[in-house]
This record gives sequence, C-alpha cells and structure tokens, in this order.
Amino acid sequence: MRAIVHYTSSLLVLILYGVQVCPFLESLSPLQLATPIAVALAAQWLLRPPIRSRLVESAGYELQVRRALGVDLGLFVVGGIAVATFNTLIHDFPVVSGLKVVIGFFCLGFFAATDLALEQERKLARHLEATGSAVSLGRRYFPVSRKTALFAAICATMVTVIFFLVVNKDLQWLLDVSGKVSLHDAQTSILKEFAFIAAVILAHVLNVILSYANNLRFFIASENSVLQRTNRGDLTGRVPVSRNDEFGIMAYHTNLMIDAIRARSEEIQRTQDVTILTLASLAETRDNETGAHILRTQRYVRALATHLSTHPQFRHELNAEAIDLLFKSAPLHDIGKVGIPDAILLKPGKLDTDEFETMKTHALLGSEAMRVAEQELGATSFLRYAREIAESHHEKWDGSGYPRGLKGNQIPVSGRLMALADVYDALISKRVYKPAFPHDKAKAIILEGRGRHFDPDVVDAFVAIEHEFVAIAADFRDEAYGEHA
Repeated sequence: MRAIVHYTSSLLVLILYGVQVCPFLESLSPLQLATPIAVALAAQWLLRPPIRSRLVESAGYELQVRRALGVDLGLFVVGGIAVATFNTLIHDFPVVSGLKVVIGFFCLGFFAATDLALEQERKLARHLEATGSAVSLGRRYFPVSRKTALFAAICATMVTVIFFLVVNKDLQWLLDVSGKVSLHDAQTSILKEFAFIAAVILAHVLNVILSYANNLRFFIASENSVLQRTNRGDLTGRVPVSRNDEFGIMAYHTNLMIDAIRARSEEIQRTQDVTILTLASLAETRDNETGAHILRTQRYVRALATHLSTHPQFRHELNAEAIDLLFKSAPLHDIGKVGIPDAILLKPGKLDTDEFETMKTHALLGSEAMRVAEQELGATSFLRYAREIAESHHEKWDGSGYPRGLKGNQIPVSGRLMALADVYDALISKRVYKPAFPHDKAKAIILEGRGRHFDPDVVDAFVAIEHEFVAIAADFRDEAYGEHA
C-alpha cells in the first residue's frame, strides 16, 4: 500500500514539477508530458517485485534493508533516465532538460526508497521477533547519528538544487512576460510554485520521520517489554536484533545479559535443589519413616497448593515459584529429628509422655537450623519455606498444636498444607503401633479435624482433590521404596 501511494503521488508531482522547472517540458501538451512519466513508473512497478525477490528477499537479514533502499532508488533513477532519453530522442530536448527530469525522479525516489526501506526494516524486525533469528552484526556498523546526518545532508542538497532550478526558470519567465503580467500576479504565481514544492518536500520529510519513529517505537517497546519480563523473573524474552547500528548492539547485549542471568539463575536453582536434596537425605537417614513417605507428602502438598492457588485467600502467596519451593522443601519437615536421641527416635513402640515431649522438640530444632542458614542467605532465601514447614507442621488451627501454639492464620500457609499432608500419610501408612487405615477412614478423621486441627479451606481442597491423594498413595507405595523401620 505504501508503494502504491508513493508511485501515484510521484506521477502527479513529476507532471507538475516538470512544468515549474523546465520550459521545454512546459511546451508539451498534458498528454505528451504525462505519458512517458506514467509508462516509466508503470514499468518500475512491474519490475519491482521480481527484482526485490531476487535481490532483497533472498539476501541475508543484514543486507535486506540496504538492498531494499537501493532497489527502489535505482528504479526511480532508471525511470528518470528513460524519460529524459525519450524526450531527447522524440522531442529533441537538450541534455539540461533531461537532467532536470532525472533530478525530479531522484528526489522523489529518495524519499520513496527511504520510507519503503524503513517499512522493510519493520517487517524484518517482526519476522526476527517471531522466529527468534537475528541480524549478524559486523565489527563496523552504520551509526544512527551518521544516518541522520546523511539524510539531512541529502535533503538540504535536494532542496537547494530544486529551488535553484525553480528560481532560474522563474527569472527567465519574468523576462519573457515583462510588461505583460503585473508584478502582483507574477509574485503570486511564484509564491504558489514555492508553496507547492515546499509542501511536497515537507510532506515527504515528515513521512520519513514518522516512519523512522515507528521503527524506534517498535525497538524501544521490544526492549522495555523484555526488560520488564526479566525484572519479573521471566528469562525467556529476546529483543530482536534487526539493525546493524547502536540499537542492534543494544539489543544484542541485552540478550547476552539475559542469557548470563539465565545461566546464573539455573546454577543457583541447581544449588538450591542440591542443598534441599542433601538435607532431605540427611533427615531420611535418621528418620524412622520410609522414603516413600517423603515422596508422597511432598506431592500431597503440591496438589493442595495447586488447587488453592486460585482461591482468593491463597492466590497471592501460592504462585508457581512458591508451589515449586513448597514441593522441594516438604521433605525437610522432619529435619529436626536429626537432633533427637536414637533411643527415642528409633523406639519401635509408642512413646511415653516424656519421650513424646522430647520428640516434639524436633520442630524447633529443625526450624532453628533452617533459620541460621536463612539469615546467612537473606530474607528472600529459598529456605524460608523449609523453616516454616519444619516449625509449624504440628501446629493446629484451634491453637492446641506445638511448638508455639499458633492459631488460625497465624500458622504459615506452608505449615497448614504440610499438617494435613503429614497426618493423612500417617493415617494410611502402617506403623508398629497401628495398622494402615483405608482412604475413607483417613478422610473421615481429617473431616473431624476441620476447624480444629486443620485449616477449613485446606480440608475443603483435600476433599475436592481426594482422587489425587489416592493416586499418589498408589503410585508411591511403601513396598515399592522399601522401609527403614
């Protein structure tokens, strides 16, 4: 569409322009003047698609914009030479008249080619953004400042040449009509010519400026969007490298920065996972639970958290990152048992009152161990959930739990989730002091604890996804993973 507008407007401007600057062109009839110009522009239009396909579309990304500019400008110059040659051969016009025609084609072609090249740059940027490809940046690039200076210099030169030609013709015209036309009429006629030419040039310059501004807006929007996503922790964004200038270099280094952040984040993530795995393995060696208990409870916690992530009371805390950390931290809920004496921890029977009081200290022991590590790593440490779970998974909704007797929403969400997961798994698992309960009996016990032992919303979530609990228990049976006790 932009090409159609440029070619149509060029036809109209060249007809009017020729009359204003060349007395030989003015001597032609409107049909004689317009026909060769129209034929030349039509030929350019027909030749443009195959030439662009061969020289622009098939070229490397880094050459397409430059070649698009050269193709369109070259077609206009060739068209101007063709019209000038035609007028010389058919109408016997002098070379200077043909030169004026070529200048007119060149000026309009320069603005059209610049605007269409900028459009090609926009199309290329969108293609690179969609495909994830990039322009190859050379060691030496064409700076934006130099592009701007070159465009301004060419525009100034064209304006100077065009007005020189117009003034020269008008002076000759004044000599020819001296005494025949009043000074006022001559002045009005000349001012109209100047206004027309100034309006044409100004319209083209403003169009190029707006076209270039659109390209800059696209780049800046892409850059800001990717930086905002990176700031939110999304490291998948890429700024399209579509220009071999300062903006392309900026996009290239932005992508390098994101790649470096992603690599560092993945390394930190692996370190976190290994740390949690190491601590969980330590806890497992001292615990009288089975390895399957750890696998089941962490999956129960994840299932509950995922279901509650859309609940108004929980969605602000249970985002994807939090759910992942809850899943990884759940195995550390009994890390404090490493500090419990073997005589109590490994006792095959039920604990007496004093022994149970000692056993209860494992919640604070685990919490304090995690707190020391968390203080070293900072307030945003990934161990926060591990500390919360270790300390609060034996707290009860009505405040009768331990170690701090927290009540209701005082209990961290992570502790509330772990409490239900831990109790459910203990109920359906065989112990030396009890048989394994079926799911329905375990469910009944948990429902009895709604509002007393457990957060009502967490119990409701459990009921809504109980089929997931049953599936997890079946997939991670004790028999498949062996027993420590």
